[in-house]
Amino acid sequence: MPPSSHRPPPDPLTTGAVGLAVVAVSSSAPLIAYAAAPALAIAFWRNLLAVAVLSPFSLARRRAEFRALAGRAGRREGLYCVLSGVALAAHFATWMPSAQLTSVATATALVATQPVWQGLIARAQGRGLPPVVWIGIAVAVGGAVIATGADVGISGRAVVGDLLALTGGLFAAVYTAFGERARASISTTTYTTICYGICALILLVVCLLGGVRMTGFDGRTWLAILALVAGAQLLGHSMFNYALRRIPATTVSVLILLEVPGAALLGWVWLGQLPRPYALLGMALLLVGVAVVVLGGARAGRRATPPTPLPADAAPLKD
Repeated sequence: MPPSSHRPPPDPLTTGAVGLAVVAVSSSAPLIAYAAAPALAIAFWRNLLAVAVLSPFSLARRRAEFRALAGRAGRREGLYCVLSGVALAAHFATWMPSAQLTSVATATALVATQPVWQGLIARAQGRGLPPVVWIGIAVAVGGAVIATGADVGISGRAVVGDLLALTGGLFAAVYTAFGERARASISTTTYTTICYGICALILLVVCLLGGVRMTGFDGRTWLAILALVAGAQLLGHSMFNYALRRIPATTVSVLILLEVPGAALLGWVWLGQLPRPYALLGMALLLVGVAVVVLGGARAGRRATPPTPLPADAAPLKD
């Protein structure tokens, strides 16, 4: 059964969580640019340290849920958590290197195709999207492309980077889709602990095999990594994962695009990078597209069969 068939309606807490998540993930790109460390090493540490923060709470409060996931009744949900972590690691391992092979603007614009992939995944799951939502996705993605000033390169190196960025957008959609399935019956804390743990383990192997430097950074870089853990990871990714309980994955993917104007604003205030005039036009289109998706999706949801009420957070599974 598709997750949307039994999803509770959004509430003020979910709306606030999404707003907080957008602000938090907007700090990601400026902090990564500020940190003097390889991108994959940053990705590893932000996931590992997030697990270190979450584990004491999740093991103390969610032991029954972890035991259920290890049993037959929760095996499928546990698999969703693991596959989500694999997809998140693949997203980091493809998109972050893409910015070093092609321009940062192009990499950002191509990874912003995530909502398109999300919509196609929803169709493959048997959940057709209303035409107005597809229109909103097109406007939002087009706005993101304009805002970032994408200029697809023609060199072999740039083409590889472009393909990696597109792949990064695809894996981001897969990560969100598996998260939507897992969050249907698993608490946010349990899901994120497993997902981030799997992601950190895979990124560790990738870094070791690739000879990526993982230590020896200066204090400024470690502070930036800690800020990424607190902001983009725990308050960003985790709050989006929380919202998947009540908001469709396609809508969440479009809302994530609000990171583009948020990062531009932070880059202007913090790094002195003033957005160009065409970037402001692109951001305006992006906001319009997001509004169309959210309002159009809500209207379509009201026309559908009312969902079955469920608790605010997932109850522990029973084996």
